[in-house]
Amino acid sequence: MPLNFVYLPWLNKKDPPMISSQKHLFDIPDDVSYLNTAYMSPLMNSVVHAIDEGARLKAQPWKLKISHFFDDVDKARALFAKLVNASSKSVAIIPSASYGLTTAALNLPLAEGQTILALKHQFPSHTYPWKKRARESGGIFQEVDFQDGFSATESVLDAIDERTAVAALPNVLWTNGALVDLAKIRLRCDEVGAALVLDLTQSAGAMVTDFAKISPDFAVVANYKWMLGPYSTGFLYVAERYLDGRPLEEGWITRKGGRNFSNLTENSEEFEAGAVRYDMGERANFALMPGVVCALEQLLAWGVDSIQTTLGMRNKDLCERLDGLGLKTTRHDLRGPHFIGARIPDGTRNDLLDILARRQIFLSQRNQALRITPHLWNDQGDFDRLIHALSEIL
Repeated sequence: MPLNFVYLPWLNKKDPPMISSQKHLFDIPDDVSYLNTAYMSPLMNSVVHAIDEGARLKAQPWKLKISHFFDDVDKARALFAKLVNASSKSVAIIPSASYGLTTAALNLPLAEGQTILALKHQFPSHTYPWKKRARESGGIFQEVDFQDGFSATESVLDAIDERTAVAALPNVLWTNGALVDLAKIRLRCDEVGAALVLDLTQSAGAMVTDFAKISPDFAVVANYKWMLGPYSTGFLYVAERYLDGRPLEEGWITRKGGRNFSNLTENSEEFEAGAVRYDMGERANFALMPGVVCALEQLLAWGVDSIQTTLGMRNKDLCERLDGLGLKTTRHDLRGPHFIGARIPDGTRNDLLDILARRQIFLSQRNQALRITPHLWNDQGDFDRLIHALSEIL
């Protein structure tokens, strides 16, 4: 599969190569401009094929072997670990971000009066488990707000103190792409003895994510956005000090001896080593797991550093054009490079997204900002079409 790298003269020689449009790998008509990865990515044709082959295997279950329960799962675990620079023994298979975050909340200590820190307006799945944990333990759930044009990182750093037990954060805020410098947050957490729990669903796969540097206690990723994978699949990273913790489920496949189907009646209580104990039930998912593997292989083939460079350069240019129309985009050093939040001028009509959709231009609105999140399937024609449409509407 060709990668079609493009080398641009103004890039630093140390920067990874940019990637040309990969639209040919997706089932996206030429007249559709899909700029909504933060909502849900399309599946590559190769991923659809892998899912189809997996589903057909279940249609003829006499062909299912014991290896089908393990091989793709183990491969996905290893590929994700490579993507985030971690050990595969620390990776669990989960169906959703909320599953993994609830697991984290159950396994982290919280004393009465201690705080759990989160960004205001971060995704609800990353607040509900912590609000419940605070209620049950007499702790305090604290939301950190910040103003447009100011650093989310600095606001979080200012809020972390000796009472902080958990910093529960994203890498970029799902509403507008505000960037949180996780390496800086980790250092501050270490100073006060706080745990760091991350929801990286809006960044992993599009931004370089190095767990050796960030060192989260727990981190989750749902695959259906920037990981380009199927819905209801995801990963949970668990730091080594929590590998003996309490899982949400008491399954059989996570126990020692689980590969010996003829001897499952022995009911071993001992878990397999590593984060396997946190795996979801029915993790093999014969239809979807091959698609997860296929998507991960393509992300690694492109290189997340090249994806980040490509999306960052294209979005920087697009932001300049949006600002020229009277929208207000976040400064590039304060947002994720792959993620644009463009504040809508006061008085803009309420049916803006409907008008754009009728023109086959698809994006989102969160609060008062357009959320514009392109990917490698987009090309200059998509951006020109968006700018032209907005110039007529605004």
